[in-house]
Amino acid sequence: MAEKIVIIEDDPSILRGLQLNLGMEGYSVRSASDGETGLRLAKTERPDLVLVDVMLPRLGGLEVVREIRKTDPELPILILSAKGQEGDKVAGLQLGADDYLVKPFGLKELLARIDALLRRRRSRGETGPNRAVRKVGQIELDLEARRATVGGSTLDLTSREYDLLAFFVTHPDRVFSREQLMENVWGSRYFGTARTVDNFIARLRAHIGDDAERPRHLETVRGVGYRFNP
Repeated sequence: MAEKIVIIEDDPSILRGLQLNLGMEGYSVRSASDGETGLRLAKTERPDLVLVDVMLPRLGGLEVVREIRKTDPELPILILSAKGQEGDKVAGLQLGADDYLVKPFGLKELLARIDALLRRRRSRGETGPNRAVRKVGQIELDLEARRATVGGSTLDLTSREYDLLAFFVTHPDRVFSREQLMENVWGSRYFGTARTVDNFIARLRAHIGDDAERPRHLETVRGVGYRFNP
């Protein structure tokens, strides 16, 4: 299941950009344009991370952070703000935010900070013999922590790359068309192309060390789609 992010941002253009880009990275996104609605989403949607702007109508971003921390001390919170003064950063962090990003920011920096916060959250998850782990040869998936390793080395996967790999590992020896993969991994409301799947397959092969010309695991079934061979 995709990790869920709640975005609380009142600027329509920034909100649309965040929704689009985070959705393309494989995250499940919920959003609000005011603090009260955003706080309600943060409490009811059980997100894995919250992005919150400081200057919000109805309830300010710092107050949203304060209220979230009253009930959930572990939920990762990343503040987004046009205010770059030291005092604003300190106030947000003291109230319990985990990180602070000043607008305008680059997409790569935002994604890197989100990934770092989510990795930290996963590392605090369940451990022990009952943990859901799938292992195929040198490939091992920790389904609870959403972590993949090859030969003991952790793979630096995006959320969508992980979802695609997890789908293949949990459905071995079956051939799936590109359309079936998009339906199961991207979801029915995603309007992409078959080329999107091909690009992600190429990236996964590079991650797991599959030979692009003669792949061992991610096999191309010509005229049909792809199959994962354990």
